[in-house]
Amino acid sequence: MKWIRSFVMFWYDFVVGDDWRVAVGVAVALGATAALVHGAGLNAWWLPPVAVAVLLALSLRRAVAAAKR
Repeated sequence: MKWIRSFVMFWYDFVVGDDWRVAVGVAVALGATAALVHGAGLNAWWLPPVAVAVLLALSLRRAVAAAKR
């Protein structure tokens, strides 16, 4: 049973990492991309890179603000 917990915790740490907000943002961006492509028939290849850039900027902003405190 211990190896199952270790396996799950590895993947949680690998996917989520230090900031759960970024992981959720990427998941939302991928879901939105899928919805736009399959639901509306739009070409939404540009959405994930833009979302990652915005999420990175927000994550860095939070980290710098926390370091200043």
